Amino acid sequence: MDQPTVGILHPGSMGAAVATCAATNATAVLWCESGRSTASVERAARFGLTPVATLAELLDRSDIVISLCPPAAAEDLARDVAGHRFAGVYVEANAINPERAKRIAALLDGAPVVDGGVVGSPPIGGKTPTLYLSGPAVACERIEALFAGTAVRTAVLGTEVGKASALKLSYASFQKTSRVLVALAVGMAREHGVDQELIEIASRRTDSYLSEPQYVAKAAARAWRWGPELEEAADTLAAAGLPPEMLRAAASTLARWNDVKDDSELTLTDALDRLAQP
Repeated sequence: MDQPTVGILHPGSMGAAVATCAATNATAVLWCESGRSTASVERAARFGLTPVATLAELLDRSDIVISLCPPAAAEDLARDVAGHRFAGVYVEANAINPERAKRIAALLDGAPVVDGGVVGSPPIGGKTPTLYLSGPAVACERIEALFAGTAVRTAVLGTEVGKASALKLSYASFQKTSRVLVALAVGMAREHGVDQELIEIASRRTDSYLSEPQYVAKAAARAWRWGPELEEAADTLAAAGLPPEMLRAAASTLARWNDVKDDSELTLTDALDRLAQP
């Protein structure tokens, strides 16, 4: 099979890194620079992506399009793509709930839609995330081939759209909520002057997030993305008749950090202060 041309919507920190891996087995990886920020332009250039002027041009030239954007924008983006009658493989790789993934598949009637979920950190610096896939078998095979031999591992979960999204949000529900609980636990202990003792207790246990309080600052900087993802997971719980309140509460907690979006200089003390006094 000839190497495909791939379009990425849009090259954020995860999207750009995933797109670079796709470039290994692609003729070119395109991105649409219209309306994007200076940071996006610089990131795309750094990762060697090919700019095009319009979404129409990207879709016209691409055999495969990968959507990796904030969850709230996923359906509007898919609707724009559907409006251009795109007929290639559309990889819906956002952290959205299974019902939304199915709605997007319905929107793109005529194009095979692969439901995708990335578990792990962006594939740079030795990191090897897994892209879980579900959807039409032939389309999933094309995505497996696209990432063969790269830092992005792939795993096919079946032919049902929604499975990959469900797995992603099931994992995110635990992983991201656990980070929020660390912030609350360390913040409470600090208020009473026993935070170091708490960390010492936690360090005696293996694989405890409580032994990594320094990660709270990273969680705070990513809160603008994590909160909407947990809202998606809460919707998934509610649809299954399970209580969503814990995840909605975690999302509410994360919202207290929305004004420190992507702040790489944030410290643990700053993050806890903002949590206590928004």
